[in-house]
Amino acid sequence: MSALPDIAVVRDYLTSLQDRICAAIEAADGSAKFAEDAWTRNEGGGGRTRILRDGAVFEQAGIGFSDVSGTRLPPSASAARPELAGTSWRAVGVSLVFHPRNPYLPTTHANVRHFRAERDGETVAWWFGGGFDLTPFHPFDEDVLHWHRTARDLCAPFGDARYAEHKRWCDEYFFLRHRGETRGVGGLFFDDLHTDFDADFAYLRAVGDGFLDAYLPIVERRKDTPYGERERAFQLYRRGRYVEFNLVYDRGTLFGLQSGGRSESILMSLPPLVRWEYGYAPEAGSDEARLGDYLRPRDWLSELSSES
Repeated sequence: MSALPDIAVVRDYLTSLQDRICAAIEAADGSAKFAEDAWTRNEGGGGRTRILRDGAVFEQAGIGFSDVSGTRLPPSASAARPELAGTSWRAVGVSLVFHPRNPYLPTTHANVRHFRAERDGETVAWWFGGGFDLTPFHPFDEDVLHWHRTARDLCAPFGDARYAEHKRWCDEYFFLRHRGETRGVGGLFFDDLHTDFDADFAYLRAVGDGFLDAYLPIVERRKDTPYGERERAFQLYRRGRYVEFNLVYDRGTLFGLQSGGRSESILMSLPPLVRWEYGYAPEAGSDEARLGDYLRPRDWLSELSSES
């Protein structure tokens, strides 16, 4: 395998991305600030976890940068890639989950990451992964359409098929099989991208930079929408689905915990308040019942564009 650029170029981009997103979210919130928790990992590396709590807009917003390394892959990774047995590895990434206070403003997640494995000083594997997705509780078609238009447009320079492929991958990945529903309205998801370093790194940057373009306009439209106890109760109930996915299916959570990662940073994705209710069913015809039609894979650009 030919020599790759120093991983520091990816690391520098990721730390800058974390800084830029934090500044933008603090400005959008207008009240709270991120607190930073720098940490180190015994086996190798560390990171900086930033948490914003009890803001005017965000009940909790977490965004973490990590640069971790080791000499033994966790079972979830080694089983999927047995050719990496006996390698040393390093992974750098930024991951975020924002839980807004207002039930009309969606929860969102984004992640961009780079992985390398070496044996005897030679790189034997590398890839990029990431994406972003949106989880509304009271969905608005214009928000979903804006989200997916932004995703499509950032994918356009990388081929006509890129958006469709990574949109479909997102629908398939963020699917709660035990509930028979998607986690939200999707977005983009990709993993194991390793065709051309420069082109793949450019796509990673497009996804990372595109997140704010996709999310901030929705924040501005929905952050001051009036709501009551009913909407809040439904938001807390639906947050339970977010917890279920992250603890049952999410690969990043599994990799982090199995690789001896820092639990507080890994589990920052969980909402500060949540509730479960046995046998809950929304009232027929209600706004809450309407959500169900959004929790399935759909061609949002075609369907919503034709409706608008």
